[in-house]
Amino acid sequence: MGMEDAVVETFVGIDVSKSTLDVCIDSTSEISHFDYDDTGIGSVCARLKLLQPTLIVMEATGGLEMRLACELAAQGLQVAVINPRQARDFAKATGRLAKTDRVDAAMLAAFAKAIRPQARPLKDEHTRGLDELVSRRRQLIANRVQETLRLATAATKPMQKSLKAHIAWLDKRIAELDAELTRQLRASDVWRAKDDLLRGIPGVGAVTTVTLLAKCPELGSLNRREIAALTGVAPLANDSGKRHGRRFVWGGRADVRAVLYMATISSMRCNPSIKDFAARLKHAGKPAKVVIVACMRKLLTIMNAMLKTNTPWRSEHG
Repeated sequence: MGMEDAVVETFVGIDVSKSTLDVCIDSTSEISHFDYDDTGIGSVCARLKLLQPTLIVMEATGGLEMRLACELAAQGLQVAVINPRQARDFAKATGRLAKTDRVDAAMLAAFAKAIRPQARPLKDEHTRGLDELVSRRRQLIANRVQETLRLATAATKPMQKSLKAHIAWLDKRIAELDAELTRQLRASDVWRAKDDLLRGIPGVGAVTTVTLLAKCPELGSLNRREIAALTGVAPLANDSGKRHGRRFVWGGRADVRAVLYMATISSMRCNPSIKDFAARLKHAGKPAKVVIVACMRKLLTIMNAMLKTNTPWRSEHG
């Protein structure tokens, strides 16, 4: 094959801020600036649809990136939304210490070309709505915990009365959110089917299923190693030369890992498969934390396999 027949790959980095977009195309070093509005999004989508880049990379910016990412994905383009920490680590490793929107866009294009992060399925509108409700529920629960701790040390009756009133208000709002989450989950045929499958697993309850479906839409579409890495329960190597250090878990989606932890603790008591697996690890002398993380990974793998094959829970899954 001649040089003229070689396929030229193009990588794009997009720096997203509240009101602007900076787009860098690596093959030409072109950097374009757009307003982050309907007109700007339309211009970016039209330009990149014509270009058909190999991969587009942008940072997760608290949800600001989702509108553009979804618009690009709807055009059939490959989009990867990466953790900002990955971007900054890459920038430091390659000597890009300055930080401006244009520099960040160029750095993201270089990251796309060098690292080639896997493009993940983006959350659709309904899943993003569910995600927001789950996040709000977690915020309210955190507030309730704080107020309950304050109540335990409150010395005056007016302060106690104020705290009790606020806790009662939080209880009501959390109950309303729980009802709305259940309503939305059961209103969708796809979500309802997935919810039914996951709730059939001993030890897995409503909060676990709704958080997994909202925060980890990839569940059921990845292999067991990919889903474990995505949620942060895959053991990472810690070796150097002849030294073989202890494996550890790190990164991933903290919200998913938190509910998975609680479901695993419950499953270790009432799910025969997870309970037997934990007993074997304990008998082998594994530390308690290692046992729990291994059980978390096993439970997640079971969930992933069930959704991938649309298979109800069976004890043989263990």
